[in-house]
Amino acid sequence: MKKLEQLYEGKAKKVFATDDPDLVIVDYKDDATAFNGAKKGTIVGKGVINNKLTNYLMQQLEKEGVPTHFVEEISDRETVVKKVTIVPLEVIIRNISAGSFAKRYGVEEGIVFKAPTVEFSYKSDPLDDPLLNHYHALALGLATQEEIDQIIAMAFKVNDVLKAFFAEVGVTLVDFKLEFGKTSDGKIVLADEISPDTCRLWDSKTGEKLDKDRFRRDMGGVEDAYQEIMRRVFGK
Repeated sequence: MKKLEQLYEGKAKKVFATDDPDLVIVDYKDDATAFNGAKKGTIVGKGVINNKLTNYLMQQLEKEGVPTHFVEEISDRETVVKKVTIVPLEVIIRNISAGSFAKRYGVEEGIVFKAPTVEFSYKSDPLDDPLLNHYHALALGLATQEEIDQIIAMAFKVNDVLKAFFAEVGVTLVDFKLEFGKTSDGKIVLADEISPDTCRLWDSKTGEKLDKDRFRRDMGGVEDAYQEIMRRVFGK
């Protein structure tokens, strides 16, 4: 497969065309951003970790019946994925209160919910990804009711699989963000990434944060936290 021109560069990844119109190559960067790009930095080795972890977890999800955009890992930082049109809804699943949820509702971090919650935000950097409900999504034409129902069902399934997976390696899945895309034939698949950039991951025993919050909150030890997740998952 031939890597052709760059189609897009986001905060954490570059996307390149290939000689197959239905496939693109994603190249993961070490750049780190927080607060919608207001804070910028570098997390050394992050691109490799996020690439390998995302690919591994997407393959586990495929085995459990969740369709994803994953096709093939071709290097430490590069992966071939199905070309999709991203549905402009960020889907956030929360199992425990943390981050913006705790701040928004004036509650402490660490409250374990009786059932997971789901929320949507409108994927728009200029608008700072505002929260919206599914009626707003329908009004704005971001997705159909059928697509929204499908996305919610898939997101909860992802939560079940990932929660169990991380629990086995001593990590609590607090919350995470997902993005979905439509393939050329209109099928909705899980896209983007699953990594310490997009998930809140706490050590199950100590509650230590092993994710991007260490970068957001200037806690230090960011690279070590990402490496620790890698070590727990891959045993190295």
